[in-house]
Amino acid sequence: MLKRRIFVHRFLNNMAKKETIQEPLEKRLWKAADKLRKNIDAAEYKHVVLGLIFLRYISVEFERLYNELAKQQADGADPEDREEYAAENVFYVPGSARWSYLVANAKNPQIGKLIDEAMDAIERENRSLKGVLPKVFSRPNLDPTALGELIDLIGNSTLENTSTKSADLLGHVFEYFLGEFALAEGKKGGQFYTPRSVVELLVTMLEPYQGRVLDPCCGSGGMFVQSEKFVREHQGLVENISVYGQESNQTTWRLCKMNLAIRGIDASQVKWNTEGSFLNDAHKDVKADYVIANPPFNDSDWSGDQLCGDARWQYGVPPAGNANFAWIQHFIYHLAPSGQAGFVLAKGSLTSKTGGEGEIRKALIDKGLITCIVNLPAKLFLNTQIPACLWFVTRNRQKRVGEILFIDARNMGRLINRRTRELTEEDIHTIADTYHHWRDLSADYADVPGFCASVPVSRVAELDYVLTPGRYVGLPEEEDDFNFAERFTALRAEFEEQLKEEERLNKVILENLSKIKID
Repeated sequence: MLKRRIFVHRFLNNMAKKETIQEPLEKRLWKAADKLRKNIDAAEYKHVVLGLIFLRYISVEFERLYNELAKQQADGADPEDREEYAAENVFYVPGSARWSYLVANAKNPQIGKLIDEAMDAIERENRSLKGVLPKVFSRPNLDPTALGELIDLIGNSTLENTSTKSADLLGHVFEYFLGEFALAEGKKGGQFYTPRSVVELLVTMLEPYQGRVLDPCCGSGGMFVQSEKFVREHQGLVENISVYGQESNQTTWRLCKMNLAIRGIDASQVKWNTEGSFLNDAHKDVKADYVIANPPFNDSDWSGDQLCGDARWQYGVPPAGNANFAWIQHFIYHLAPSGQAGFVLAKGSLTSKTGGEGEIRKALIDKGLITCIVNLPAKLFLNTQIPACLWFVTRNRQKRVGEILFIDARNMGRLINRRTRELTEEDIHTIADTYHHWRDLSADYADVPGFCASVPVSRVAELDYVLTPGRYVGLPEEEDDFNFAERFTALRAEFEEQLKEEERLNKVILENLSKIKID
């Protein structure tokens, strides 16, 4: 008996070890980094960890090219020539900022100061990073020992210095950590991070193969990163898309610039100013092929009273107390003649009539701009419990003129914890395929009761220009093979078994209580 127990114990231990080995690198890194966080707030700690991951990334790229140039010294190559790195679009890393130097000093009590100095040195050598990198490593609440351990952790041997795969892996780790920090921060995390599944759905539906991609409230750049992924996955050329972004929060803008740089995406047109896109549009003359965005929901502090006569309000002046329809018109204003937009809004935008919003929505529908509305499940967003939806807008469309596709995805997704839901890959492809089949007049499209419906604008007008998908898709069809008697019998048998189990457990509890002696 004892031998069997030992065997089972060893077997379970071995299984646990195998599971640990098989756990993805980004998850192991996150768990280890989170242990080192101790009592530091997640909002502050993210700059420490993400800053080091970024530093590790540019070191990997620098060392790869450095080693190549060192081999070519006989032919006149100089591994310390800044121009060599600029020509290959690689950041030059000075000696005091190189990863090997920091690893050698990881146990130094002054390691925080050395990292801050390294960040300064990198910014001086690379103009595009000026004002971007965090200098938070010498703060008194950051334990030097934990910081040294974090350097050792991120410099793990699984991330080989000269491997191109390592650079891609670090980009993936950076993105994963952004999401985990957003979860850790909760409501505040939603200010810089749009859930990955929502971003993936928007991009998959829009299919930005080439052209200009604009996000006027770009957060940490998730829309751009997903667009780049989409192009790569469909064998396109990343050089065929260019990104234009704007962010009013400087800290978030810094995260965005690092996030794009680690992916090799040109972020020169990602701008920051405190006024924001309404008051100080950094891309006034840009006409984009794709606008992809997740603006703040129901923003009442957008300075609308200062913009009453703005040229962007082609379909009506938005109310000063809510920016939803200001954002919609801002997106449309920046669309190229055949451009498309996909964006997230509060679900109230589908029905609201206050402050002239109903009239603006009517004008957008009558002009044939709205192609699709998707009702999203609850609990997708970290910073709000407000129900949300996706709007899709197309200029000068040639197909499905006079129709709008409504998709009700409220029942999709899975809970990843008690408060947060995410769309699965299957959900994303089901929604996107439905939209593409409808848009392309495919024979594969058909209305599905309870899920999707193609509706003429005349019918929308009859319902007072309300765009709630539930009004149009109806209820799902009942299963034809449902057998009430069979189902009732099974439920009754299950209930009777539960009653017997309850009776047995009550007896056990009473027996145990009777054994308790009170002096």
